[in-house]
Amino acid sequence: MGTDDVRLFPSGPTRENPRETLGDNLKLLRDGATKSEAMLELEHRFRITDVTARLDPDEESVATVGRDVTPETLQREFRQAGVVRGVVTPGRRPADEGYVRANNAVARLSVDRPFVPFARLNGPRDPSETTAARLRNFATSPESHHADPEDAEQYAYDDRFAGFSLDPATDGLPTEDVLAVIEDAGAPVRVAAGRQFPPSTVTDTLLSYDFPVILSSFGGFPLDRGLMHEAIDLLEEFDEVYLDTAFVRYRDLLERGLLEHPDRIVFGSGAPDAHPNVGVMEVLTLDLSEDHLNKVFDRNPARVVPELGSGGG
Repeated sequence: MGTDDVRLFPSGPTRENPRETLGDNLKLLRDGATKSEAMLELEHRFRITDVTARLDPDEESVATVGRDVTPETLQREFRQAGVVRGVVTPGRRPADEGYVRANNAVARLSVDRPFVPFARLNGPRDPSETTAARLRNFATSPESHHADPEDAEQYAYDDRFAGFSLDPATDGLPTEDVLAVIEDAGAPVRVAAGRQFPPSTVTDTLLSYDFPVILSSFGGFPLDRGLMHEAIDLLEEFDEVYLDTAFVRYRDLLERGLLEHPDRIVFGSGAPDAHPNVGVMEVLTLDLSEDHLNKVFDRNPARVVPELGSGGG
């Protein structure tokens, strides 16, 4: 499978050379064409699922995160990229608020849409590796807005939620009791990883637990090649670690991950910060076999998050 299987403008004339069609599309955009004139829909033969999207449930969330994307807009962008089902989680909330209301709102907005909600959890622990942070963590205790074991248990056995989302650098790290509840449930956990929460810290804080962990952006957000290589190396040691492709702009790293660990890489778009088309095209144009692409787009995500499988939508 190569780029010959990818075509923009599905309603327009078929071209033998897809690069020519892509060039025409970009020219239209440069000339000021509207989206209706330059169709954004991709045509391909893959079933695509997405493990990395954000859904902001209300105006306060939009004000905090800074981008107004409604559920209808996200659903339309999924459709334009050929994404049939995707994981969604709330965006960042004020530090003293917590995520109970936002999680419930995302679950409600996902009904009758191709969304699979993950509950976002916060915590009192500082995830940094400094001596001061370790000392603070010994003395810290959860506050009322932090996720507690009862919250985690409720989410874990609530059919509306298929897993959990952690952003320790933003929200703090949940307590060990909360992580133990997740381990008992065996629920998948997507972790925002990068310079502020690197793979080495992920290893020290999360990988001793027995649940699947999806590291965002190959563990190297934003665009840290060294951390991305480090995260790929983790796949040799930990069987339940997966890497998502969101915002990974390096072909050699994407190809290395998929060639060395074809069953452990999952597609993530990073929507709405990036249009899903961007991530889809980056994967479609890799020099890889059709089997590799089927794995990253569909089979691997469905193994980690069964709700993304064909039986789920």
